[in-house]
Amino acid sequence: MTFQQMKYIVEIARCGSINRAASKLYVSQSSISSALKELEAELNITIFKRSNQGVELTPEGRQFLSYATSLLERKEYIENLYTSPYVEPEVQFSVSTQRYPFAVDAFVSLVNQMNNPRFNFTIRETSMDKVIDDVYTSLSDLGVIFTSNLTEKFIKRLLHVRNIEFHLVKKIQPCVYVRKGHPLSGRKSLKAEELNDYIYMAFEHKQGESIDFAEEFNVMPARQPNRTIVVNDRATAVNIVCNTDVVSTGSGLLVEAFMDGRIMSIPLEDYGDMMRLGWIKLKGRTLSAEAELFIAKLKVSIDNAITFTEKVRKKRGANQATTLRPGRKSQAQSCVQPSCRRPLDGAARCVRNRPGMSSNVQQCHGCVLRFHRSGHCPAYNEALQEDVQNNKRKRNN
Repeated sequence: MTFQQMKYIVEIARCGSINRAASKLYVSQSSISSALKELEAELNITIFKRSNQGVELTPEGRQFLSYATSLLERKEYIENLYTSPYVEPEVQFSVSTQRYPFAVDAFVSLVNQMNNPRFNFTIRETSMDKVIDDVYTSLSDLGVIFTSNLTEKFIKRLLHVRNIEFHLVKKIQPCVYVRKGHPLSGRKSLKAEELNDYIYMAFEHKQGESIDFAEEFNVMPARQPNRTIVVNDRATAVNIVCNTDVVSTGSGLLVEAFMDGRIMSIPLEDYGDMMRLGWIKLKGRTLSAEAELFIAKLKVSIDNAITFTEKVRKKRGANQATTLRPGRKSQAQSCVQPSCRRPLDGAARCVRNRPGMSSNVQQCHGCVLRFHRSGHCPAYNEALQEDVQNNKRKRNN
């Protein structure tokens, strides 16, 4: 079998006729017919079915054609690569990152700055263990990951064994991601235990894999959340958070270029741990100009994300201050009770109209009423006893 024979087959299939293919290739019809018969005999298959109207590919012929076309294209590519006049070498760069929008933002900025006529850039959003593997096997020039007090010892030991070095870019306070209008969205900060009532979303990782490889910042290392959703890509994660009361944790950094206002981040209060965002590479490996430029843009992207996130939080705080002026009712969207979710009536007082008897202004009037009648509200119980005593006094008088 020769490339010449494959070229004949491709042209016959394109023209639908041996005669027209011969004319187009400037060879005799007998030469093409002979080459076709020899190839069919060699492979012991029938490539074309002949008729008075021309030729038609057999099922075996269609399969052979797909392979032949691919081989001819690769042959042409190699010939052009080494026989064409000198062209500028192709610039190569690849980076693997945990699912961070600021890393994608840095990559986009790098691409927009490239003027080289030939380059091949790759970005892979994947799990932390895969990021480390990609750098270790040289599949990627750089990796973007994070460590924390909980994971730092394990991750640094693994990087040392694999001859990989970690370079810190920024320490970030961990945050909670929620949708706009979430029951927790009006809070300036949150405590980890307040997430227990909500479904927790995590990124998928291999079964049996260490918790140190978790994609999200782990706020509950001692136990597994009661209700979890597991996803494997950032777009799905965003859609779930935007359309449910699911919560997740991470850097909390919002990138202006990718921000549509549907997701917000709330700092974790007094957690005592920080996310250490940074990049990794093989020790002793010289970074290319493109890798150096990406690192510079990554630092800028993180700084810009910090500035933008703080700006969004200040604006949200100002809006809340305007909405909740003294004497005005809460404008929260819906009752926090999962079985309810009715629009709030702004009830900030007990159903008996006594100040301070309802500790949660994010419950509707009906849920507050059920809470008081359940006997679990101390203030309500005291009020009942007070009323009983008052009624007795009135009757005695």
